[in-house]
Amino acid sequence: MDLGQAVFILSRLILGAIASFLAILLWSRTRDLAWMLVIIGAIAAYVETIYTILNLFGIITESFSMEAKHLMSIMLSSLPTILLIAALLVMVIRKYRHR
Repeated sequence: MDLGQAVFILSRLILGAIASFLAILLWSRTRDLAWMLVIIGAIAAYVETIYTILNLFGIITESFSMEAKHLMSIMLSSLPTILLIAALLVMVIRKYRHR
């Protein structure tokens, strides 16, 4: 692993941890569905980062089969975007329903 890759991994871990911490703080204060979906999406993005790093270091390879590993990678990489789409869709429906 070179220095650039180490900086990339550390920056993703640190920024993801900050975003997840703030999302958890906000989670206890909000009951809005759109915000809840954004918060869960932020936490899912951090989980995907952790999974990718564990996979990069070879920790995941022994505990999962190859098919499960690919399925997990696809699900974890798509989940934050799907949750963000759902949150935006809730907001669009909310805005057009009140007109």
